[in-house]
Amino acid sequence: MVRVLMISKWHVHAAGYAKDINAQPDARVSCVWDDDIERGAAWAQELGAHFEPDLQKALARDDVDAVAVDTPTIEHKNVMLAAAKAGKHIFTEKTLALTKSDAEEIADAVRAAGVKFCISLPSLTLPHIVYAKQLIDEGKIGKVHYMRMRKAHNGASGGWLPKYWYDVEKAGGGAMMDLGCHPMYIASYLLGLPTRIASVYNNNYAPNGVDDNCVSVAEFENNAIAVLETSFISPIGVDSFEVLGSEGAIYSIDDKIRLRTKNSDGWTIIDRLPNTTPSALRQLIDSIENGVDVLFDLDKAIKLADLLEKAYISHKEQRIVKF
Repeated sequence: MVRVLMISKWHVHAAGYAKDINAQPDARVSCVWDDDIERGAAWAQELGAHFEPDLQKALARDDVDAVAVDTPTIEHKNVMLAAAKAGKHIFTEKTLALTKSDAEEIADAVRAAGVKFCISLPSLTLPHIVYAKQLIDEGKIGKVHYMRMRKAHNGASGGWLPKYWYDVEKAGGGAMMDLGCHPMYIASYLLGLPTRIASVYNNNYAPNGVDDNCVSVAEFENNAIAVLETSFISPIGVDSFEVLGSEGAIYSIDDKIRLRTKNSDGWTIIDRLPNTTPSALRQLIDSIENGVDVLFDLDKAIKLADLLEKAYISHKEQRIVKF
């Protein structure tokens, strides 16, 4: 049984992670810590878990094997360094840190402590992403030269995201830092190492001038270009994904995955897809209990932090940033 300390309910996905942990046959939430004592105590009562207002005491508990980190992004580094030092396995929401150097410091601490680590990269479990990776690796669509992905909702224009979500001092950014993580890590997963990136972000509805409508364009070592789009102001939730290669193309919209090659007469809707990979949470539990390799590892976490850091530098300084 893997016993988990929930570290903060700040993140909008925290409640979902706690629910998923308690739904596993071999894991449960044993304790809650939150810097907001009222929020944390109420959550712990709801989960039937202990509430500990002192983080060091929470990390020292014998009934804590792992932590699930859902603090503001700015607090990730200190919290995870403390967890690693205490010998606790780590599950974290994205992004790992606001800078590549901080992400590498966390990674060094995790490796030194010998604890397991997994970051939540849920889009890498999606059938069309797994399928695209398989086709690229097998050379079925030839040399990839273009990728485009859009991930958007109307959290800002619809007013349903919490107000604290727009506190840049804590979150580190707006739409690209949050939803934009998905196109960013997918591009890294499919295309490899980036070489340069350029960004144009603006503000329409989000408080505090936070970016809520964003596009980043990244070039990768294989010469592919990725157009990465995200938004907090899209009332029509159309998420799209496409990869173009010298021998064919993949296109996905509204859960319909289409493939076309140079030798085909038209687009084919793909009904039979590869098995999805386990969720990040399941990966961590299996790694702790059975030594199974974690796919969403420190390397992927660092690459995402690096992409996001340089994407925001490009936006702020209005220039192309090299890696």
